[in-house]
Amino acid sequence: MDKRFLTPAETAELITENGRRVLTQPLSRTIVLSLLAGFYIAFGAQLATVVTSDAAEHLGLGVSRLLGGSVFSLGLMLCVICGAELFTGNSLLAKSALQGRISWLKIAENWTIVILGNLFGSLFFVWLMFQSELWQSGRVAEHAINIAAVKCNLDFGVALVRGILCNWLVCLAVFMATAARDISGKILACYMPIMAFVASGFEHNVANMYFITTGLLLEAQRGLEIAGLDWSHFFINNLIPVTLGNIIGGGIFVGFAYWYVHLKGTRDTGREPR
Repeated sequence: MDKRFLTPAETAELITENGRRVLTQPLSRTIVLSLLAGFYIAFGAQLATVVTSDAAEHLGLGVSRLLGGSVFSLGLMLCVICGAELFTGNSLLAKSALQGRISWLKIAENWTIVILGNLFGSLFFVWLMFQSELWQSGRVAEHAINIAAVKCNLDFGVALVRGILCNWLVCLAVFMATAARDISGKILACYMPIMAFVASGFEHNVANMYFITTGLLLEAQRGLEIAGLDWSHFFINNLIPVTLGNIIGGGIFVGFAYWYVHLKGTRDTGREPR
């Protein structure tokens, strides 16, 4: 009888072994897959924007966040099931380095390529949304601007902590989806943690590449000047601290924790060549 899911120890080992792809995967493949991840997360982000644009007014804030998180989970489902290189999920590659299967230099190289690919994918999707002319005006556009303004006005420490909490859940979702052996299991594994982080108000750097850029372009289109909603606040108040928090949340609270519990003491003695 086939197993329905892997044990935590088996999952930790599989994720660690999967990290070897960084050593052999062509650069062009990494770039394309990272662009796709930017698109997929943006699909979920724009859907969450539309769904929550008036939900709080009619259903209450809690239900609105629940709905937003539910539809946003589409992004990770697409990344996991269809295949894509998502920066937040790739923080789990720390486990492969801890086990000695890849070098920290290769991880830094992968993270740099992937985060840039995610960014350009997100920006291209924003451009596509503007070309679609679906919601550059009205309630949805106002809601998109408000989302971006709130994110750009976070204190550095607050954004950092929210980034930690976010990717703790995202990487648990990836961990559980890796353990699942069928599509329905992977979908459910993605849904619950992602819904939880969005409903809780945590911060995801790739999602924010879409959310904040959309708000900035809508602000410029309407000739508005909203306090704190500018490119410098995007990078300094949000993208940098959230990215650092995402690395900590995924790399330490999931990657290191499960390496320590299941793999420490079985560390490889050597690495494959770079």
